[in-house]
Amino acid sequence: MRVYTAKKRTHASTLWLDRQLNDPYVQAAKREGFRSRAAFKLIEIDDKYKLLKPGQKIVDLGAAPGGWSQIAADRTGIADGKPGVIVAIDLLEMEQVAGVDFMVLDFLDDAAPDILKSKLGGKADLVMSDMAANTVGHRRTDHLRIVAMVEAAALFASEVLAPGGAFLAKVFQGGAAGDLLTELKRDYAKVIHVKPPASRKGSSELYVLATGFRGGKADDEVEPPV
Repeated sequence: MRVYTAKKRTHASTLWLDRQLNDPYVQAAKREGFRSRAAFKLIEIDDKYKLLKPGQKIVDLGAAPGGWSQIAADRTGIADGKPGVIVAIDLLEMEQVAGVDFMVLDFLDDAAPDILKSKLGGKADLVMSDMAANTVGHRRTDHLRIVAMVEAAALFASEVLAPGGAFLAKVFQGGAAGDLLTELKRDYAKVIHVKPPASRKGSSELYVLATGFRGGKADDEVEPPV
């Protein structure tokens, strides 16, 4: 489908609309009833690494519009009323997902971690974050803000995960920073960077996946994107 530039539409908006209308993942998300194309990223990651299991307690950070929560609730059976907990937050509102306890909440608010912990009612099996800091257009500043967001999510994960738990988070521009990787290697048995097929090829988006939470020390190497 070809999109033409309208009088009140910027060139950037036209490019974005063209990409959306011609994106097979966007079209597939509509057919499948998913909230967003991001749902396929979690599907592809879970198909390969088997993160989602029945009975889990999961935290979804940056959940709106709900694509990841949908997949997590479906694959754990929580959407059908089976045991398990999914707590999700975002700065934006989102429509209710069956089985998901959603709150409009700023993760960087000082009270957010304690609120999430109380909602979980115990240790988590998976902390997943599709959060992205708002960009200002200055590459180094944007990178630092993105890294700070991931570091905050990783710190929270280290406080709430049960032994053997996993942490999955979006990163950009070369992946997670050195200090963060050092901490993840210390606390998890395996740390890798993943770029699922649903991530656009031209995007710098990656995901860091840390599995086998232990909280100890190790010198395991970080594997390249797969």
